[in-house]
Amino acid sequence: MKSFIETIKNIFKIEDLRKRILYTLGILLVYRLGSFVVIPGIDPHRLGGLAEQTTKNDIMGLLDMFSGGAFSNASIFALGIMPYISASIVVQLLGMAIPYFQRLQKEGESGRNKLNQITRLLTIAVLALQGPAYIANLHAQVPNAFAASGFGFTVTTSLILMAGSMFVMWLGERITEKGIGNGISLIIMIGIIARLPYALSVEFVSRVSEVTGSMVMFIVELVVLFVVFMFSILLVQGTRRIPVQYAKRIVGNKQYGGARQYIPLKVNAAGVMPIIFAQALMFIPMLFSRFDETAKFATIFNYTGLWYNLTFALLIIVFTYFYTAIILNPTQMAEDMKKNGGFIPGVKPGRKTVEFLDTIMSRITLPGSIFLALISILPTFAIKLGINNQFAQFFGGTSLLILVGVVLDTLQQIESHLLMRHYDGLMKDGAKIKGR
Repeated sequence: MKSFIETIKNIFKIEDLRKRILYTLGILLVYRLGSFVVIPGIDPHRLGGLAEQTTKNDIMGLLDMFSGGAFSNASIFALGIMPYISASIVVQLLGMAIPYFQRLQKEGESGRNKLNQITRLLTIAVLALQGPAYIANLHAQVPNAFAASGFGFTVTTSLILMAGSMFVMWLGERITEKGIGNGISLIIMIGIIARLPYALSVEFVSRVSEVTGSMVMFIVELVVLFVVFMFSILLVQGTRRIPVQYAKRIVGNKQYGGARQYIPLKVNAAGVMPIIFAQALMFIPMLFSRFDETAKFATIFNYTGLWYNLTFALLIIVFTYFYTAIILNPTQMAEDMKKNGGFIPGVKPGRKTVEFLDTIMSRITLPGSIFLALISILPTFAIKLGINNQFAQFFGGTSLLILVGVVLDTLQQIESHLLMRHYDGLMKDGAKIKGR
């Protein structure tokens, strides 16, 4: 405890780090306050029907989770940051298929600026579609909450929602530039964490009641949640280090190269992207099943059903391999090593190096993808064991991996500031936060 207090003191001794942390907290406070500002023309006291709908495990529940409750509050931030995330994914996929976007990715700072501008324009296009759709859904769920209606109201409300999402995107960019951590990821994380106290309190009340359980079961749930967090950290941080030896070069009286470095291949290089892609595909039949509950696939794609979770897990494994193969190119890695005079000890340069890297990636991706699939379906097991739906979402899935990934990334940035100014790291004896 004493070392922890000393670390906190060291953090606030560094003026630049202190300003960045306070700036980040201030921006996040603005975002949370804005999530409670209701859209003009809507009565907030009549939104109970919308809140009931979003508690179900469907598309609205996922959007409400990422927006920190702004979706169910009919807030000006109701659409949140997800339109920007969707646009970023589209631009990233275009960069893998279209030569023009590939050139932009290789042009450095100017190329990144152009890609950011394209992403913003695409975000506006996505918002132009999602804004009216959100209003139509809101009107269908709680028609008595509207003080006005008509085409003019829909247009003005859509513009408000569009401006709210763009403002949230701007807040995220300000955190990335002047704060600490990745702004967009922090905004998503704070929205997820905002739901934790309520979910925890509901679970506590249900467990201490005489009908459903006892305090012992609640403590067991917290222990299991802690274990799941530990294994999730292992998944996010796990790496396989490939040694690379660089040849010596003598230039004048100086020697260059000759050092051994490592290529860190992550066990879960794809992050949460496979879950997002798989979830997007699974939502398509779920939409049709909501309109026709007698359809044959209505029972197959039940959120807590066997076939749904089996299909979901298989899709995650497939997408993990697909996304890893896209972002990690063994041929390009081998060429870069050859240009810089590097080689893997015991492996011939060229085709043999490509085959070696491809084999290693396949071996570490398999257990990583299976573990990722298991984490994704853990909320279903939690629900089956009697845990309430909202609290069960923290036992796995996208929310858990985002929380773990963002927290670790932010802690690493804070630690780098401490080590750069000759302070100990966040861990005991100055040990660095890194993958094993």
